[in-house]
Amino acid sequence: MKKLLIVFFTFLPWLGFSQIDLNYQKPHEDILELADAPMPPSMSINPDGSKALLIYRNQYQTIEDLAEDELRLAGLRINPKTNISSRTRFYVDLKLFDPEAKQEFEIKNLPGNPKISNLNWSPKYNYIAFTHTTEMGNELWMIDYDKKTASKLTEAIVSGNMGTTMTWLPDETGVLVKTLPENRPSLIDADNKVPTGPTVSVNEAGVEAQNRTYQDLLKNSDDEFNFEVLATSAIHKVDLQGNKSLWKPAAMYGSMSVSPDGNYIMISEIKKPFSYIVTYGRFPTNYSIFSKDGELVHVVADVPLMEEMPKGFMSTRTGPRNMSWRNDHPATMVWVEALDEGDANKEVEFRDEVYQLEAPFKGKKKFLAKTQLRFSNITWGDKNTAVLYEYWWNTRTLKTSIFNPSKPKADPVVFNERNYQNQYDNPGSFVTSKNKFNESVLEILDDELTLMGEGYSPEGKFPFVDKYNLISKTTNRVFEVGDSDMLESFVNMIDAEEGRILTRLESSNEFPNYYFRNYKTGDLEQITDFKNPFEVLKDVHKEVITYKREDGLELSATLYLPVGYDMDNKEKKPMIMWAYPREYKDKNSASQVTSSSKEFTYPYYGSPIYWVNRGYVVLDDAAFPIIGVGEEEPNDSFKSQLVANAKAAIDAVDEMGYIDRDRVAVGGHSYGAFMTANLLSHSDLFAAGIARSGAYNRTLTPFGFQSEERNYWEAPEVYNTMSPFMNAHKMKTPLLLIHGQADNNSGTYPMQSERYFNALKGLGAPARLVMLPKESHGYAARESIMHMLWEQDQWLEKYVKNKDTQE
Repeated sequence: MKKLLIVFFTFLPWLGFSQIDLNYQKPHEDILELADAPMPPSMSINPDGSKALLIYRNQYQTIEDLAEDELRLAGLRINPKTNISSRTRFYVDLKLFDPEAKQEFEIKNLPGNPKISNLNWSPKYNYIAFTHTTEMGNELWMIDYDKKTASKLTEAIVSGNMGTTMTWLPDETGVLVKTLPENRPSLIDADNKVPTGPTVSVNEAGVEAQNRTYQDLLKNSDDEFNFEVLATSAIHKVDLQGNKSLWKPAAMYGSMSVSPDGNYIMISEIKKPFSYIVTYGRFPTNYSIFSKDGELVHVVADVPLMEEMPKGFMSTRTGPRNMSWRNDHPATMVWVEALDEGDANKEVEFRDEVYQLEAPFKGKKKFLAKTQLRFSNITWGDKNTAVLYEYWWNTRTLKTSIFNPSKPKADPVVFNERNYQNQYDNPGSFVTSKNKFNESVLEILDDELTLMGEGYSPEGKFPFVDKYNLISKTTNRVFEVGDSDMLESFVNMIDAEEGRILTRLESSNEFPNYYFRNYKTGDLEQITDFKNPFEVLKDVHKEVITYKREDGLELSATLYLPVGYDMDNKEKKPMIMWAYPREYKDKNSASQVTSSSKEFTYPYYGSPIYWVNRGYVVLDDAAFPIIGVGEEEPNDSFKSQLVANAKAAIDAVDEMGYIDRDRVAVGGHSYGAFMTANLLSHSDLFAAGIARSGAYNRTLTPFGFQSEERNYWEAPEVYNTMSPFMNAHKMKTPLLLIHGQADNNSGTYPMQSERYFNALKGLGAPARLVMLPKESHGYAARESIMHMLWEQDQWLEKYVKNKDTQE
């Protein structure tokens, strides 16, 4: 049976309108050879660099995969037959790798034609647990690293529907795993059931509940029933021989977290009532601590349904939150409570307070720290040293402090406070190592902490190693990568005392490979040898260009010239520009360059880079900052800044002599699609546009979108001005709209593209709408992606490369 793709097409107004059925198409062979190139594996390596796993995955799923049964409930998408996320991208092969010997090993007894997910190293890295999905469900498997053998531990009884699927016991004797409960009731076929009455939602108390436009929400009592059935699991303890024993009876379990000493387990459990306006993450949830034998020890928190919260991205709920174990203690629970009632709009000296409670959890909670901004995280070290992170989105501020957990009343020492979008001033991340509990804690050597940073600067990217002295409170740089033809990125510190780092090197035509670097001796040892799958692009000219916007703001983009382009005899070529707007609160951060011409040229499915093999100049990742300084919000001047960014980019490449500026296309995905539609509505800079999976009517996202905190009724002019739908009458430039029919992203309902296309069609604008069956916000099936590439290529050939023949 042929699979059909429904495509709506609008010819020029005098040709009339038509709707056509079209089979999936494949793009031109120059694109296909890149899109179908086999990819090298990814690698997972243990902290000391002695053991690694090579992980293989097909580039694409099939449309048959996406067409399997799917239930969309409370923000989840579940295959009800296999009891795992219906959108899981499975791994298809695994191999062991010895980084020291640079040797690859087959794993004996892996399942045939595996569909692998939930990869999980054991605490001491002797074993790897994973699930294998069959037609009947999920089996639990385990790899013995030293024996290089896999073994099946359970039949297809694992529940992978929600939260933590499995967690290792610290002594590596086995795992706690969620399993399907016995005598589980059958699901309701709501689509074929005769309704017994309407669904009614009420707000008679008049409480404000300003929530984003979530998708896949519960809609009725049948959905509630099905959600409860699929969210319910038992928890079994399974040893390395496959012996299993019931640890907790059936309930709607979410997360599972074992204390460092293995004696306690914290479990979250979802409760009723459910909601039809928020996803399951905001349903009532109980957090409790159990002994390793499954006995209830302590209730940490009973969190109620959260349909209403104070307005603002930095608002949060009241009561305990961010529950976790303290990594440097055997069994100490840590959590945070808001001091501002969770209301970001309140003026207070301190926002949050951090508490701890030690096992056996019978005493009173103990104060640990207060934060002036919203709590983010703690990296634990020892009894005297920990690092506290706090942030405030509205000002893009990140604050890092070092405090003494044994002296909580002592003032923390501020290590760094900066705009987190300012990458040039990023001090790096503190290095951690494994402690006696096999938990990651700060590496403290001779009263010093080690930091590794990416090292972005106006001159390029130069990763570094710094030492911070806890006594003198000074930072000293001990190593910085020098300039070379390769781009280097530190992965993790293998041994801080020896100076050994796992790092990755790449160039524009050399696929990223892993190396051991010793920054003390200067040794650099390659450990993998992944080959470039895109040889046709190896000689493509690539450079990061910088240029100025009309207001003097420095911008950048990555420029690619067509395959075989003769730079000595410049020919003006068509160009496609791809971008994504980003909001900033200061001009300095907006001007920083974090891309490099040395980055490997990787044409992933959504990339425009394929078109260098079709004779186009490609301007990728063009900077589109939208800036609002001080009290001004970025979106207050969105339209003018958007057009200024585009004009500056085109002017820059035009001045270099590479392009015919009358044959320039613009494209983007999601917020980039929104950008594209706005640029075509408010400028005459482009010959055509490509907009994938966007939102075009902001009145359909009335309680905020992207980084806009204000609701529609507070800033109607902003919402209306920024909405391409409201400006559809201005659109005269050909626009290709593509959207997944099963888009799950907040705000980008498929209806957004459908309604916008109808408006454009009604107003006579040249447009084409392609709805990809079964696809979500990001596209997955090979058939869909190849057809998408075909659509884009046809559109560019007609309206950009051969524009003159259309006029």
